[in-house]
Formats: sequence, C-alpha cells, structure tokens
Amino acid sequence: MSEVPTRPAVGSTVTVVLRKAGRTKVRYPAVVAYDDGTHVVVRAPWAGAAARDFGFVRFEDGDVFTEHYWRDRWYAVKEVRSAGGALKGWYCDVTRPARVGHGTLVVEDLDLDLWVSADGATVLRLDEDEFADSGLAERDPLAAGAARRALDDLEVLARTGGGFGGLLAGA
Repeated sequence: MSEVPTRPAVGSTVTVVLRKAGRTKVRYPAVVAYDDGTHVVVRAPWAGAAARDFGFVRFEDGDVFTEHYWRDRWYAVKEVRSAGGALKGWYCDVTRPARVGHGTLVVEDLDLDLWVSADGATVLRLDEDEFADSGLAERDPLAAGAARRALDDLEVLARTGGGFGGLLAGA
C-alpha cells in the first residue's frame, strides 16, 4: 500500500528543515503557496542572520525565496528575488526527495548545488568538492548516483531555452 502524502493547506506556515550529514543545518518558517501532493512551493524571507555574498550573488535581508520541492525528485529549486521584486536568479540544491508532514518540510542536503543567474547567462555547478569529500559515494552509491543525475538534469534545464519555466509551471 502506498503512503498518501501529507498536504499542508495553502496559506499555512510550515517549518522548512534543511539537514546535512545527519544534523539540522538550518530551519525557518515558510508560507505554503502550492501543493499538488508531489510538488510543494513555499515562500520565505532570506533566513540568514546576516547578508551573505557568494561572489556571484548576494543574499540579504528583504530577499524573498520561492522554494520548489518535490516528493519524488532529488532537488529543490529556489527562485530568489530582491526586496524590490527583481529576480536575482535560481539557487538549486541537490537533496533527497522532500518529506512533508506535521507542519514541517524536511530535505537532506547532498552538497551539490547549481546557481543560475536571472538572465540565464551564468550557470555554476557548486560544491562538487564537498560532495566528493562527503563519502556518500561509498556509504550510499545509489543516492550518490541519483544526486549526480539530479545536478546534471538541473544544468540541462538551465542551459536549454526553456530554463526553469516549464519545471516550475502550475505553482
């Protein structure tokens, strides 16, 4: 018998929990914007205590993240906008599929990330060294393979003319 996914009500608040290597990396409240049972979308302000400059983008107070998670995909796509509404780009995390229930949305970060600038001209694969050092390939080769495929899939989506538009449609 398959498990029926828990679907939080649109407009309700959930706590997003990002776990890494068995521990909670960050947790923050977000408002549910959409949930069809597979794809869930939440909106949240920048959850960092201070601005963070990555060199290719700066996340700061007032930025709004519209975060797309899937219960059946190994990634999350986060659209990032400034306080004034200008699109900064998309930050994509490679994660295990999201688990949603009891007021939480939990994902396990698998180290690999992708950044796509608002104009689509810059596509950066990030943290591949951290992924290699994590030992996931030895501990869980199936998960490591799924993570690598997810990063490749995200990059293809970002580099093709359609970008993330089709992926995020409907939400």
